[in-house]
Amino acid sequence: MIAWLDNESNSFPAIHTALKEPNGLLAAGGDLSPARLKEAYRQGIFPWYNQGEPILWWSPDPRCVLFPEQLHVSRSLRKRIRKQDYDVSFDTDFEAVVDACAEPRANGDGTWITRAMKGAYCDLHRQGIAHSVELRIDGRLVGGLYGLAMGKMFFGESMFSRETDASKIAFVLMVEQLQNWGYALIDCQVSNNHLKSLGAKEIPRAEFKRYLNKYLDQTSGHDWVFNPERLSFGETPR
Repeated sequence: MIAWLDNESNSFPAIHTALKEPNGLLAAGGDLSPARLKEAYRQGIFPWYNQGEPILWWSPDPRCVLFPEQLHVSRSLRKRIRKQDYDVSFDTDFEAVVDACAEPRANGDGTWITRAMKGAYCDLHRQGIAHSVELRIDGRLVGGLYGLAMGKMFFGESMFSRETDASKIAFVLMVEQLQNWGYALIDCQVSNNHLKSLGAKEIPRAEFKRYLNKYLDQTSGHDWVFNPERLSFGETPR
């Protein structure tokens, strides 16, 4: 059995009580208010559900993460990045990035980014917590991603690609920027081959929680503006 949340309190059950099957399912119900979402991420919990379902809250074990200094860029991707025939920006069109991430995938799967989810993350964006990365070619938005920045942690939510490697380029340049800003960890939530190819790996949930405890309350001290001057653009880290 999992806990059923109400709208009176933003508290969650302890993450170690999450189910093993399906992996990480912790609770259902509640709402997507900014206060509840911020508390969820602070505890290592995120929402993920389909249209027509109650809100489902997850904390899987193990957890997929990327340490910025362990970013892996393949030779072919490095060559593509070096061409620099694109423009990268942060936070110039958050809503368009979320809409693009919500588009149906080539494999025919539906979207889990419901209208309520979009509204919730747009609220967090207005509070300066949720951020987007945009990749444009000839002025056309072709790739990007969005997530939350809290302390020295970045919580990735979703990415999209309308051109080959567009989301990977956006991700690589964001990771390099975060590394320059001193971020300790990027939460990727659940592992897949796309993330593993970029250097993501799984760590125990308890270890992930220790990173939350250590880095969430550290101040970042930067504006969310893409600054390419100190980036390697996929080259061997400095």
